[in-house]
Amino acid sequence: MPYRQLRILVEGNDDERFFEKIRPILEHKYDFVQTWQYQQKTSKQIKSFLQAIREMNSSYFFVADINRTPCVTAKKNSIKRKYGSKIDCDNLIIVAREIESWYLAGLDDKSCKELGLKPFKDTDGITKEDFNKLIPKKFDSRIDFMVEIIKRFTTETAKQKNKSFAYFMSKI
Repeated sequence: MPYRQLRILVEGNDDERFFEKIRPILEHKYDFVQTWQYQQKTSKQIKSFLQAIREMNSSYFFVADINRTPCVTAKKNSIKRKYGSKIDCDNLIIVAREIESWYLAGLDDKSCKELGLKPFKDTDGITKEDFNKLIPKKFDSRIDFMVEIIKRFTTETAKQKNKSFAYFMSKI
């Protein structure tokens, strides 16, 4: 059986924290899993990393928030224009709306209650600003809140509550 590698290119710390939570799931399918933050990198550095991934014949996903882009296709096209032939559109994962929506998607009703939140039917439209408004006063910081969410996060719940997360899980 060949040695399988997966690189996940993520925007920043919140994304990396999230993917560290689901790393065990990924490690069932890959021998090596690496997250790599691109937000503080230059376009040249990102292109070089993508080229290195190709040369190693490694699998990868480039994860980006849809933010204010009108649709997934427009966001993918924007990224493709920026990185050209170095990136494959099949490897782009667009988070609707932002990574915070994936965090909240993994909470079942019981976990929401424990954290002081109203249950969510779906989280597809959650933005960073929406997320920040939901943080209960009992948490010292946004990061503390995210850590508590991650402790309760389940992928099965998240797949039901967030379409872009379900899509990502189908790709792996």
